[in-house]
Amino acid sequence: MTGPAGARRRVLVVGIGAGGLDQVTVEAVRALNAADVFLVTDKDGSGGAAGAGDLVRLREAVIARHRTGPGRRMVRVTDPPRNRAPRDDAEYGVAVQDWHAARARAWADALTGALPDGGTAVVPVWGDPALYDSAVRVLERARVLGADLDYEVIPGVSSLTLLAARHRLVLNRIGGAVLVTTGRRLAADAAGGADDLAVMLDGGLACAGLPGEWDIHWGANLGTDDEELVAGRLAEVLPAIRAARARAKAARGWVMDVYLLRRA
Repeated sequence: MTGPAGARRRVLVVGIGAGGLDQVTVEAVRALNAADVFLVTDKDGSGGAAGAGDLVRLREAVIARHRTGPGRRMVRVTDPPRNRAPRDDAEYGVAVQDWHAARARAWADALTGALPDGGTAVVPVWGDPALYDSAVRVLERARVLGADLDYEVIPGVSSLTLLAARHRLVLNRIGGAVLVTTGRRLAADAAGGADDLAVMLDGGLACAGLPGEWDIHWGANLGTDDEELVAGRLAEVLPAIRAARARAKAARGWVMDVYLLRRA
């Protein structure tokens, strides 16, 4: 996994926003223009979710919009399969660790092949690389496996930030805290007393099963032409959210949604 002596590979993990072509920072634009090659995970090639190929095309559109110089070489790395049916949190953790290890091997091989004599690769990441994304962990594993690389992280506009902007709200109440969680952990976190929850990775709308009164600010495919927004008392707007999810899925073949819950 190492190249010729002295051939150092530099990787820039670049947050490119939640989906809009103009949600890219000036720092991110500079990084896109420093690339010798772009490294993109291709979930279509591994039998991923329907519409995953559109996510690659959106990355290509962002690069085309902001790359001013010649050269937009893109290397697609087939995403390894992942066990998506773990029975408990322990099995879930093992499944994700195994998946990250397989990804690290695939990325290390792809970087070696794409940059045999060194150079700069850019990994464009949706939203912000520091919030519910695996790129940084995968690159660390690749280094452990012997990949000869250094990497930097360029932050991006997260889906939570965009959600708050679209709904014209502040994520935290005055003097309060916000717990960022997932659909898998939502019920336990709500039962533990959290009153303000920012929820990601919840394709099953776990919020539908919460007892008590909650307000929700929800959004899907934010920043794209097909974004959807719903807000209101959770019990009252759940049908509207389900209908909006269906529209988003029909429009693009995929749904990326996020929401803020507040105990009423």
